[in-house]
Amino acid sequence: MPVKPLNAASRGLFERYEVGEFYDEMFSAPGVPRPHYAKLFQTMAGLQLEQFDERRKIADLSFLLQGITFTVYSDGAGAERLFPFDLIPRIIPYHEWERVERGLAQRVTALNLFLQDVYGPQKILADKRVPRSLIYSCKHFRREMVGLEVPRGIYAHICGIDLIRDSKTGDYLVLEDNVRTPSGVSYVLENRLIMTRTLPEAFQAYGVLPVNHYPTELCRILRSLSPRGGGAAEAVLLTPGIYNSAYFEHSFLAQQMGIELVEGRDLIVDDTVVYMKTIHGLRRVDVIYRRVDDDFLDALVFRSDSLMGVPGLMGAYRAGNVALANAVGNGVADDKAVYAYVPEFIRYYLGEEPILGSVDTYLCGRQKDLGYVLEHLPELVVKAVGESGGYGMLIGPASDKKTVEEFRQKILAEPRNYIAQPLVALSRVPSYDATLDKVGGRHVDLRPYCLFDGDAVTVVPGGLTRVALREGSVVVNSSQGGGSKDTWVLREEGLREED
Repeated sequence: MPVKPLNAASRGLFERYEVGEFYDEMFSAPGVPRPHYAKLFQTMAGLQLEQFDERRKIADLSFLLQGITFTVYSDGAGAERLFPFDLIPRIIPYHEWERVERGLAQRVTALNLFLQDVYGPQKILADKRVPRSLIYSCKHFRREMVGLEVPRGIYAHICGIDLIRDSKTGDYLVLEDNVRTPSGVSYVLENRLIMTRTLPEAFQAYGVLPVNHYPTELCRILRSLSPRGGGAAEAVLLTPGIYNSAYFEHSFLAQQMGIELVEGRDLIVDDTVVYMKTIHGLRRVDVIYRRVDDDFLDALVFRSDSLMGVPGLMGAYRAGNVALANAVGNGVADDKAVYAYVPEFIRYYLGEEPILGSVDTYLCGRQKDLGYVLEHLPELVVKAVGESGGYGMLIGPASDKKTVEEFRQKILAEPRNYIAQPLVALSRVPSYDATLDKVGGRHVDLRPYCLFDGDAVTVVPGGLTRVALREGSVVVNSSQGGGSKDTWVLREEGLREED
């Protein structure tokens, strides 16, 4: 359906909006929305900023009343605050999503096959398709897992794959893989609920694929891992505790799945069997959805000073008496240096070409790449391979000379610990800026959540759109002050001819 520009008087919310030089997901030209955004534009353009701000405050109040918070560490104080939510949704038409979904399923399958192999026969290393030294030097490669048969052969039950859209082409590219303990899915579910309550007229104008089946599907997968089989499956969610930045999510998911939320002190291991303490005595635990990092999981195997884990847990895991989701040692698959080889995993294990592209990546551990990185450091984005949440990162074009030189020394001291990528011009979506009292284009990425049951990959339609709330910023991580949007994937019939 062709869309004509509306006159300035009718634009309301978007009256001062500038499309800019980046790929704008909502507008193809000033005042001209892309076809799948047309109805949203018609609905929201009539809102005045004051009306929009009132609804935004209602959404914030809903988050506050439900205790939906996130801890921001970048301010140096570890302040807990409301999870920032922008009311202008991101819309993805079905024909775009269908390709993304196939690409994600392909990637998650290949990552699981790699983990099976690298902790098993290591054929990909023997065939020299991936350097053995790269894997063995990864700090998240757990030698304790070599030869351990995990339940149903599944290592990454829950994956969060970060995608970006290139500003030149609009193509989706994979930026990072998260197969350890990916967070954020609770905000996907809560964003949708609050969106439908706050701007129901906008939501009802579309046919949007649902996201609320995620807890049910996750619970099904968890229970299927039970070593006792049949109907016996006591699953729990292991949290580091109330001071963890994602504690809201832990409690939310446990409640949604109808399983117990426990801390390490609530569990004990006796004769390689895990039990939960209850007021009625000990109760056997079969499956643990753990949100505790490997290092803190078992003080007898990993960090001896950890109080968050369960002493003896790895013994029970190795004996096959308990299942863990995700598996221990998955960090080797989302090491940012190993990321560069994921297209090779897809070719090697599946015999297919990658459906989704990747960002060009320079491994500082390779001599030829190191020389290029050091020469072009002010132009590149540098990341520590084992970090997440936006930490250990240099954005060269936005950094002063002192910071660039500090990173140069870090790279020279530990080249294997860093990779570099060109600064990809992220696409933008209109977002409300309360400090400027206007709607402006803000850079976004997308984290879809994928569940793997050993046979098929279930991808939650859309996922978490993270938005860099500060003007000009490309850092979207919640822990660094970013926010989020509801992400709408339209049904095939989402755009009808009569619309």
